[in-house]
Amino acid sequence: MAASMLRRVSVCASRFSLGSLRIQAGFLHGNTGNEFRSAHSLEKIYPNSSFNYGSRAGGGEQQTDSDIPIERLTITYCRSSGPGGQNVNKVNTKAEVRFHIQTADWIPEDVRQKIISQHTNRINRSGKLIVTSEVSRYQMRNLSDCLHKIRDMIAAASVKHKQPSQEDVAFRRYRIDKMNRERLQQKKMHSAVKQSRRVEFD
Repeated sequence: MAASMLRRVSVCASRFSLGSLRIQAGFLHGNTGNEFRSAHSLEKIYPNSSFNYGSRAGGGEQQTDSDIPIERLTITYCRSSGPGGQNVNKVNTKAEVRFHIQTADWIPEDVRQKIISQHTNRINRSGKLIVTSEVSRYQMRNLSDCLHKIRDMIAAASVKHKQPSQEDVAFRRYRIDKMNRERLQQKKMHSAVKQSRRVEFD
């Protein structure tokens, strides 16, 4: 009886060690296909960005206008005053993203100048653009919101207004002149009505 129990224990232990070795081998060889990722991870919330925090930009690959190189940003977290109840007083959930706008070569020069003129209140004395978010009690959601704000700034500053043609300019001038003539005509009519109502005393 004791011998059979010992055999069962040894078989279970060998199976457990074999399974743990398989799991460790899978992670060592980079087999992370079944690795759990939170729904609030940046890879799922913001899948189109580079998340190589350990390297710096400057390689041979070109950066598209819509991509934001995360490694070029300074990301910090602090206590939030947003939703979350008493937990906001204990956890750093507010996200703050800043980067030096003048040296942000991943943004075109003309777009950078527009961002500087449109968002002067967001730029500190060091020339860094600061974007914050505390819309959520999750750090990753607030960081994603900051990245979306930066992308919206770039998109708004990238809009190039179409230059009006000579026909459009002439038509606009005609409409303005017509409105001025009608306005003067209305003033003359109103003045004539007031003049006719005036009573003269002998």
